[in-house]
Amino acid sequence: MTALPLLVALAVAAGAPADDPAPALLLERGAIARHQIVAVGRDVRIDGEALAGVTAIDGSARIVGTVAGDLTVLGGDATLAPSAIVRGDVQVLGGRLSVAPGARIDGRSVAYPTFSRAWLTLLEGPSLGLPARSPVVVAAKLGLVAAWLVLTVVLFAAGGRSLAGASEEIRIEPLYCFATGLAAVLALLLTALFVSAALPSPLALPLVVLAVVAALVAKLWGTAAVFHALGRALLGGRGRRAQPLHLAMAGLAAAGALKFVPWLGVAAWTAITLVAVGAALRTKFGRREAWFDARDALASRTF
Repeated sequence: MTALPLLVALAVAAGAPADDPAPALLLERGAIARHQIVAVGRDVRIDGEALAGVTAIDGSARIVGTVAGDLTVLGGDATLAPSAIVRGDVQVLGGRLSVAPGARIDGRSVAYPTFSRAWLTLLEGPSLGLPARSPVVVAAKLGLVAAWLVLTVVLFAAGGRSLAGASEEIRIEPLYCFATGLAAVLALLLTALFVSAALPSPLALPLVVLAVVAALVAKLWGTAAVFHALGRALLGGRGRRAQPLHLAMAGLAAAGALKFVPWLGVAAWTAITLVAVGAALRTKFGRREAWFDARDALASRTF
C-alpha cells in the first residue's frame, strides 16, 4: 500500500464543499467498532459500541452508546446523552463538554472551551476566516506552496538519502505513520496544557516553546518525505529512475493542488502532517534506528 491512496481516502472521507458540510460519521445502534474511530473535519456520533477510542478533529462528538476507550475532541464540542458510557478519559480542547444526567464517565474528564484554535497551525496553517475563493486566501495558499517548494529543495540538498528512507517507511507502513503522528500531536497538546497549568509561567513557557519547535521540525522534515512518497506513488514504475528531488516536486504539485479544494484540502493536509510527524519519529529522521539502545540501558543499570 502506498501513501497516496491513504491520504486521498482520508481526505475524501473527511472532505466536502464548504457550503455542504460533510455528514457526521455514524456508528449505528447495535453496531460494534473494534478499532479506533477518527473523524477529521466532520462530526462523529456513536450510537453503538466502540471498543477502542474515539477522536474528532475539527468536529464535534455525540455519544449515545458506549466508548470503551478514550474520547478526544479537538476543535469541537462533546455531548454525552443520558445513555452514554465512556470507560476511558474524556478530553475536549477548543470546545465544551456537555454531560446529561445518567451518563457515565469512568475516567477523567477535561475540557478547555477557550483553548485557542492555533493548534491548527501545526496541521494546516492559519485559519483566515475568509471564503475559500477569496484573493487573500488564494494568495496565502500560493505563498505556502512556494515556501514548501523552497524548503523541500533545501532539505533534499542537505539530506536526500535520509528523506528517501523515511519515504520508504511511509510507503510500507502509511497507517502506522498516521497513527504515530496522531498520538504524538495529541500527546504534545495535552502535555503543553498540563505543563501550563502545573508550572509557573517562567518555567512553563520555555518548555512549551521547546515542545512546539520540536513538533514543527518533525512536521517540516517529514512533510518533505511525504512529498517524495506521493511523487513515487504518482509516477509508479517510472519513479524508480527519477531523481529524489524530482519525485518530491511531483508530490508537492499534487498536494499543493489539493490545498485549493475546500475541505478536501484541509483534510488531506491534516493527514499529510500526521503521517509526516509519524514518519519522522518512527525512522528517527531517516536514520532507521531505535531512539534508545536497549544495551546502553542495561549497561547503565550495572553501575
